[in-house]
Amino acid sequence: METAHPDDKLFTEASRHSIAAGGKRFRALLVLLAAQFGDPKDPRVLQAAVAIELTHLATLFHDDVMDEAEVRRGHPSVNSRWSNSVAILTGDFLFAQASRILADLGPEAVRIQAETFNRLVAGQLAETIGPRAGQDPLDHYMHVITEKTGSLIATSGQFGALFSGAPAEVAARIAAACEQLGVAWQLSDDVIDIASDSAQSGKTPGTDLRQGVRTLPVLYALRSTATAGQPAAQAGQPDADQRLRWLLAEADLADEALLTEALALLRAHPALAEARAHVLSWAQGARNDFMALPDVPARAAFLALCDFVEKRTG
Repeated sequence: METAHPDDKLFTEASRHSIAAGGKRFRALLVLLAAQFGDPKDPRVLQAAVAIELTHLATLFHDDVMDEAEVRRGHPSVNSRWSNSVAILTGDFLFAQASRILADLGPEAVRIQAETFNRLVAGQLAETIGPRAGQDPLDHYMHVITEKTGSLIATSGQFGALFSGAPAEVAARIAAACEQLGVAWQLSDDVIDIASDSAQSGKTPGTDLRQGVRTLPVLYALRSTATAGQPAAQAGQPDADQRLRWLLAEADLADEALLTEALALLRAHPALAEARAHVLSWAQGARNDFMALPDVPARAAFLALCDFVEKRTG
């Protein structure tokens, strides 16, 4: 926590504000797990975990500005408590702090960080501008998820293996597996947002729908309902398909009655099963790569994460 604090009082308060709000520290956990394939006591491992967590936190500052978010982890976001400018500059500061740590770890760490930044920014830009003319919205969405979410999670695993002295082939395998796990985790959230009630997930269902965000189940549903009424339509009820398409494409789902209707139709639509299958495919890809790793206790922990993603997806 001390690493995030500069001399300036406002930077200190703003960075401490979001760090103290908590979070899963999932990426730092992956660094530490991956380090079990080498020497987990190597001091570089902890430095890498801190750098990864600071980088992730910085991306959240910037995301909240772009999304105009008012809450982060149950607390007022930095941009809502102070201003967009303070949030952006604090995020930049945290990026700089992470870079300073990694510079001490050598040129390979800096190179990997730069490549990860490239992917993070590319994913954010793609999300901001939307699909290009003629681009499949589902392909576009998967590109955004892989670059914006999967890239940093992949680097988390790679750093843990790299700085513990694990063999290069092990580090590469862990990076590939962690990227797939990260994508599966994000897509699992998409399914949960539609399929689960508040008691199951602890979150308000339909949050993404309410905000107009087209996630995996919605994109599958729109793809299917585009052919509603034709023999190939999977839902089998053209009227329901047409109604769902109108709700997803045109309705104001800030209206609670319309949101409730859209959720009910989505839960009954084959698109939800397609989305679940897509999540399970990514989780299985991660599992296959983890299974190819040396049989140490950390491998079982990675496999348990795959199991958890599958279980939470339903």
